[in-house]
Amino acid sequence: QVRLVESGGGLVQPGGSLRLSCASSGNFFSIYSMGWYRQAPGKQRELVATITAGGRTNYADAVKGRFTISRDNAKKTTYLQMSSLKPEDTAVYFCNSQTGSWGQGTQVTVSS
Repeated sequence: QVRLVESGGGLVQPGGSLRLSCASSGNFFSIYSMGWYRQAPGKQRELVATITAGGRTNYADAVKGRFTISRDNAKKTTYLQMSSLKPEDTAVYFCNSQTGSWGQGTQVTVSS
């Protein structure tokens, strides 16, 4: 079972930036696709971004041009760089592995 641990969330003003990290356990991190999802209060969990083992990325329309997903296979870590944050980006952000594992989530709040 792959264990995922997110970090980096917090309170940020509109227009600000945050970088989320997702540390993964296990020995085969480099062969799995990874993803970031988010869930706002009262809403369903939605896809934010994914990255394949080969580094190909995909983004939700709402975050294109503002968020960047990346991975460091040596550190078994997936990142989500978030810029130009908006209040509607407020949510719990979850890391997901192609193995089906989920992290516990990290809260991101965008507010002045």
